[in-house]
Amino acid sequence: MTRNEETEGSEATGDTGIELGFLLGLGFQLLIGEFTRRLDAAGYGDLRPAHGMAFQVLKGGGATGTELGERLGVTKQAAGQLVDDLEKRGYVRREPHPGGGRRKLVVLTPAAEEHLAVAGRVLHELEAELGTRVDLPALRRELTGLLRALGGDGELPPLRPVWH
Repeated sequence: MTRNEETEGSEATGDTGIELGFLLGLGFQLLIGEFTRRLDAAGYGDLRPAHGMAFQVLKGGGATGTELGERLGVTKQAAGQLVDDLEKRGYVRREPHPGGGRRKLVVLTPAAEEHLAVAGRVLHELEAELGTRVDLPALRRELTGLLRALGGDGELPPLRPVWH
């Protein structure tokens, strides 16, 4: 088979020949980049994707610094620095842990809750726009199948802001 015949066959099936890891990484990069630009335009230029991931861990009942670090895949010290930074910005506060002791519970402030609401709207708008060009339900099914093939049928692991 000639190179042209290989290329034509790939195009007919929609296979670009680009490595899967590269496509997934580039897709994530472009999606998060556009999402971040839109959040910046909405007045949240002081926050980055890692902050949003921390908010996702903390929403609901909060978490200790250790729990936050475990969920984000970072050290306790890195989680503490993130909490310090978010506390200075007014997005989280430390409260006594309901279980007592010296532990502190890190909880979201109303400013963080407002950010989550805006971020949710921005993400849904972005997905709606993408849905006019891509079959998002099919893409979600295929990506979920890929994740299950890689990680098993249990709960999906948390998305972490670091590369291992």
